[in-house]
Amino acid sequence: MGIKQYKPTSPGRRISSVNTFEDLTKVQPLRSLMRIQKPSSGRNFQGKITVRHKSGGAKKYYRIIDFKQNKFDIPARVATIEYNPNVSARIALLYYQDGEKRYIIAPVGLKTGDTVLSSKKRIDISLGNRMPLEVIPQGTLLYNVELVPGKGGEIARSAGSGAKLMAIDGDFAHLQMPSSEVRKISKNCLASIGQVSNPDAMHVRLGKAGRMRHLGVRPRVRGKVMNPVDHPHGGGEGNNPIGLKYPKTLWGKHASGVKTRKKSRRSEKNIISRRFKNK
Repeated sequence: MGIKQYKPTSPGRRISSVNTFEDLTKVQPLRSLMRIQKPSSGRNFQGKITVRHKSGGAKKYYRIIDFKQNKFDIPARVATIEYNPNVSARIALLYYQDGEKRYIIAPVGLKTGDTVLSSKKRIDISLGNRMPLEVIPQGTLLYNVELVPGKGGEIARSAGSGAKLMAIDGDFAHLQMPSSEVRKISKNCLASIGQVSNPDAMHVRLGKAGRMRHLGVRPRVRGKVMNPVDHPHGGGEGNNPIGLKYPKTLWGKHASGVKTRKKSRRSEKNIISRRFKNK
């Protein structure tokens, strides 16, 4: 895994970079684990825009990824490490001994020919193995961690991310999130050993607007350059400040750093310490 930069033959090439894809072992995905992904362009079933700044994008096929890994005590061999256009991490194709094939999120260092195992009891602490939090040693780096037992992994699934197991206290495990937040999770939740692959994804620079359009992202326009009828920040002659006590969204609500998490949420009691904010 690495980053490749091109010669500055154009303004877009001057600052753009791409992944080298040297960690991949196969180009074509398994057809039986693919399905067509129709772009929604940010619209709901009524055709109304519910998410702005989305449209089109390059044609992609969705890879069916196994986030549960609930085939327990059946060893699986890593056949390939593949690219997934829908997520930033690499995916690994597993061949189980009973003949079934599944995709999983590949951790850093996983190679073809390795063996991966899921179990509800303690097994070897090796890359890709999956087991409950209560049998994993403290300080281990984890990914694809469940929030609810049996629901499938929901935490630490993007490229380069990983959660650290801090302690086991009663029925709960203390887990340090990738955001540095520490929270309690049921010790019966499953987690995979390792760190999510492709950690260099965060260093890729798109370099030009066209690559954003290929990802299905439309241009964003600042509110202060709009008309007053279109945005609370709009209006004025020349380059003016917003003229308000605080920044607002298009619909007049507080913006820029306002906490949106409800204090009455049931999971609020499971948060031990909040994330550290960069100042």
